[in-house]
Amino acid sequence: MAKPYHHGDLRAGLLDAAETLLDTEGIAALSLRAIARAAGVSHAAPKHHFRDLTGLLTALTTIGFERFRAALLAEVHPEMPPASRLRALGSAYLGFARAHPGLFQLMFRSERLDWTSPDLRQAASAAFAVLSDIDAPSGASAGPIPREGLVRALARWSFVHGVATLWLDGRVAAMAAKHQQPDPGGIVHDMLAWLP
Repeated sequence: MAKPYHHGDLRAGLLDAAETLLDTEGIAALSLRAIARAAGVSHAAPKHHFRDLTGLLTALTTIGFERFRAALLAEVHPEMPPASRLRALGSAYLGFARAHPGLFQLMFRSERLDWTSPDLRQAASAAFAVLSDIDAPSGASAGPIPREGLVRALARWSFVHGVATLWLDGRVAAMAAKHQQPDPGGIVHDMLAWLP
């Protein structure tokens, strides 16, 4: 039975339904009609809160980056030396990808998102600030990163994102099986020692 349009949590309900669909059926299954059906509302209801599918996915991705930043910050403590902080961030990055594979993949699918959205740009920038601020784990960069720091941050990001993607695609498990290694999760953990 469809919920009435004026339901107070309809926007949040649509975002929850979209995330559930994303987790169970993948990015390709996402449409405004499918999300409305999953939320139990009329197919026109999403347009009252989100202009189109891109608007809804952009809002969901903004939430994803906010959660991602929180997950990264939860693993970083001021007393940690930079190398430990780096491994903790890498582990948190991989943990988020494994816990939220659909959302993680959506967050890096630019063709489905409106990157002109100030909310999305702010959320993504804040998450990147955590990754680039290894020496001062505040998660709030004071300004532009010097070139050397930016290169280092991008190299680290590329490394851990590549590992996360290989894990989600089943490549790490396949390689572990091929080489008779029974613990693909342990291999991923050991790979973090190679973070630049």
